[in-house]
Amino acid sequence: MTSAAVEIRDVVHSYGTTRALDGLTWSAHAGRVTCVLGPNGAGKTSIIEMAEGLRRPDSGSIRVLGVDPWGADASHRAQVGVMLQDGGLPGSVAAGRFLTHLTRLYPDTGRLPQLRDRLGLAEFEKTAVRRLSGGQRQRVALAAALLPRPAVAFLDEPSAGLDPHARLDVWDLVREERDRGCAVLVTTHSFEEAEQLADDIVIMAAGRVVAAGTPATVSAGSSLADTYFDLTRPVHHR
Repeated sequence: MTSAAVEIRDVVHSYGTTRALDGLTWSAHAGRVTCVLGPNGAGKTSIIEMAEGLRRPDSGSIRVLGVDPWGADASHRAQVGVMLQDGGLPGSVAAGRFLTHLTRLYPDTGRLPQLRDRLGLAEFEKTAVRRLSGGQRQRVALAAALLPRPAVAFLDEPSAGLDPHARLDVWDLVREERDRGCAVLVTTHSFEEAEQLADDIVIMAAGRVVAAGTPATVSAGSSLADTYFDLTRPVHHR
């Protein structure tokens, strides 16, 4: 397999006396969807924020496209798409105006019309972001992450709050990103989403990886949900 687009090695991080990440190691590759699952408090948000360059670990190594994201320059950041579950969108600006502004920050990819159609943005693009429903904000956030045709995309719960039809559209977009060679990292609590999208799965608990691999190798004949609950019970934390 080619070198990892995202590589996390022996990452340790604490908040006060609480160890959030405890020697965490995993990787994600170009042209594959990696789904990261784990219970609340597993450390998913912390490690993804570090990979996005928003936090710095206490120790260990994080490389995204071969670069430490904490000190990355603008050209590197333009290759990374980020969709946050909460925040990151300007509440007072109309959705369409916000996305149009973003197109000026990247080399022109011509993606906005396509994403507008695929995600149904036209129906609310003149509405201020703060007045959008949760599902509408999700669609705007996903469009913002995919506008630059990123080499790596971090998508936090990309289909949360969407109706079944819109969820299928989002999954199709995620697969298309993978097929053009993007390394797509999806954090999710949805086993259905992971089963539909994942080429690789990382299951975290208590700041460590308790299982990683393809869905078939991780679940080993059981359902993903049963495997997840078995692996993330406190008795299994090592």
